[in-house]
Amino acid sequence: MPAPTLAVIGGGQLARMMAQPAVALGLPLRLLAEAEGVSAAQVIPDHTVGDYRDLDTLLTVTKGCAVVTFDHEHVSTDHLHALEATGIAVRPGPDALIHAQDKAVMRERLAALGVPCPRNAVVSSVADVETFGFPCVLKTTRGGYDGKGVWFVASAEECAEPLRAAADTGVRLLAEERVDFRRELSALVARSPSGQAAAYPVVASTQKDGVCHEVIAPAPDLDPALSGRAQEIALRIAGALDVTGILAVELFETTDGRVLVNELAMRPHNTGHWSQDGAVTSQFENHLRAVLDLPLGSPAPRARWTVMVNILGGDVGAGRLYDGYPHALARDSYLRVHLYGKELRPGRKVGHVNAYGDDLDDCLERARHAAAWFRGDLGNESE
Repeated sequence: MPAPTLAVIGGGQLARMMAQPAVALGLPLRLLAEAEGVSAAQVIPDHTVGDYRDLDTLLTVTKGCAVVTFDHEHVSTDHLHALEATGIAVRPGPDALIHAQDKAVMRERLAALGVPCPRNAVVSSVADVETFGFPCVLKTTRGGYDGKGVWFVASAEECAEPLRAAADTGVRLLAEERVDFRRELSALVARSPSGQAAAYPVVASTQKDGVCHEVIAPAPDLDPALSGRAQEIALRIAGALDVTGILAVELFETTDGRVLVNELAMRPHNTGHWSQDGAVTSQFENHLRAVLDLPLGSPAPRARWTVMVNILGGDVGAGRLYDGYPHALARDSYLRVHLYGKELRPGRKVGHVNAYGDDLDDCLERARHAAAWFRGDLGNESE
């Protein structure tokens, strides 16, 4: 029996990193890329350049494929229902994916499930925000990522920009309380159509300018009961929403010892990149296994600690990507480097490094040093 072809919509680094486990498993991938030469198109030969917003393009690319999955969550639910009508399995399906596409829909559903979340409300005017209360966070309900579409406001005057952005794009605006949190956590699970699920260790993540900067797996000094609570929440959401593939649940660990759900992502996620080298089965392999309804691999860690640090394009020395290999690899023969084949731009994710071992401080130093070297700002790696 030949292996089924899996269609992937979106040509970013997440699709690129699905290619390696697909090769190992003998799974053919077919890619819809947004432009020639994008990250995933460099490594997936069977690719088409086209617009995911065009239904005819989606129908053409996915014809003959058994399953379609995603590098991003932006394909309209109407298009996804149309694909399902042709007989292709859409995973995650449109009825699940809408909760990652629309933050207001997500908040309403999570509230119905009794999942703990920050206090929130849909707002459409300054008066609505004043009623909700300052200070607060304003988010466009659709389209935001990596800090985009998010504003921290403390006065009526500061509401002008987010209200205008929502009006210009025709999306709703969500107000959320400013949570007094100790740190940000992420609970990652994989779930297959048959209901099998696997939960990765809960990790701690830090952000810089709204972009994930660093991940430590597992989260240091996390109370075991709270870790179990975070995993239980992620598994419950995955089951209730009928998620297939990877689900990342981003959480706040509050200063009074609770966890609150911040965001959902239904695809491989930046906070799971550590698993490429630090887990028995990476999030990318388990995503492929899950959407094809194959038995899931173990999410258990291979080492006591794994640290992932993103390599962001900077304006210092134009970066040292490939040229950074001689120093970084000679200095640390256990280091794992993952570059995305992207053009350097300030603040853009162009790769990440993983360091693992038994000593957390050592892993942190090694990963931070390597990422800083590749960025070309080695003198700032302790920031």
